[in-house]
Amino acid sequence: MQSAGVTAIMELSVIVPARNEERSLGECLASLVQQSEPGFELGKQWELIVVDDDSTDGTRKIAEAIAASQAGVTILTAPPLDLSERGGFTGKTNACWTAAQVAQGGHLLFTDADTVHEPGDLSRALREAERHNAALLSYSPRQIVSGFWQHAVMPLVFSELASVYAMKKINDPDQSIAAANGQFLMVERAAYFAVGGHRAVSDAVLEDVELAYNIKRKPAAIRFRYAPEALHTRMYRTTTEMVEGWTKNLALLFPKPVALALWRVLDVILFFGLPLAAFGIWWLVPWQRWVILLIWARTLWRFYARVARSHFPAADIAISVLGIPMFVYLLLRSVYYRRVKKSVVWKGRSYNPVR
Repeated sequence: MQSAGVTAIMELSVIVPARNEERSLGECLASLVQQSEPGFELGKQWELIVVDDDSTDGTRKIAEAIAASQAGVTILTAPPLDLSERGGFTGKTNACWTAAQVAQGGHLLFTDADTVHEPGDLSRALREAERHNAALLSYSPRQIVSGFWQHAVMPLVFSELASVYAMKKINDPDQSIAAANGQFLMVERAAYFAVGGHRAVSDAVLEDVELAYNIKRKPAAIRFRYAPEALHTRMYRTTTEMVEGWTKNLALLFPKPVALALWRVLDVILFFGLPLAAFGIWWLVPWQRWVILLIWARTLWRFYARVARSHFPAADIAISVLGIPMFVYLLLRSVYYRRVKKSVVWKGRSYNPVR
């Protein structure tokens, strides 16, 4: 068991790990400091800790400007990261663990630098965790996307995540499955340190999922839900960032990524091939054409019903079939980098991930 760090004297510690986040951090921190309200004041009932993870851009200056104008904001520097086999940490787990050891809150909220929080988000989350007796509360934010490929591919990814990580099962204490989203992950201090916190999942690229499994096995209750009213996030600003990000994760997120890629290829074949067959095969009699069109209609319904689980806008869901080639490419690319090259790159660092 790891040390519980300093004594808890506040309700909440909000921890933001940040590496080269100058495009997003200002808006994120502004949305967080605005959570301060009578009875839940920053610097009194809660604190904000920003961890600079060896940034080479203006990330630290942005954080320091916020700290200079607002009590209760602390800036930390993550210890140097050893990326050799002896190191044992990824950048994010290193930064999170650094902050957790000095945090003073009875609850710890780990949230990413590309998130934007709605007013009252933090106090409502604390009450929700208490109401559901949840040792870990995690939100899946509303996703902000840009560019054709993000609009077409992101619904596919999130619909598959909804299928593999069904929230109803995750929240069921009798089910072994667990998951969480590191973009908003709130955990009771005692439960966090009892399972070793981020130190225990230090080499995991999917540290949020691994931490959720550890908490649920403790055993303790977890609660995970889609929360568009609480916060939103822009995960990727360019297609290149999206490719790098999902290459890092997809082969771990899905138990059979190659099989999943093949099923999505079949979707494309049926989606476009069935109407071509119905109207292009001249010798078919009318009832045969109708049978093919009925199969096509069922294919459409099955596909779009599945993608609708992503919670993306209708227009994005409608064009998602055009994103399948890119989705298949990302799945296979992730498998190649993880299982063949055994190395992934994220934010300028190369990891040889174990899990």
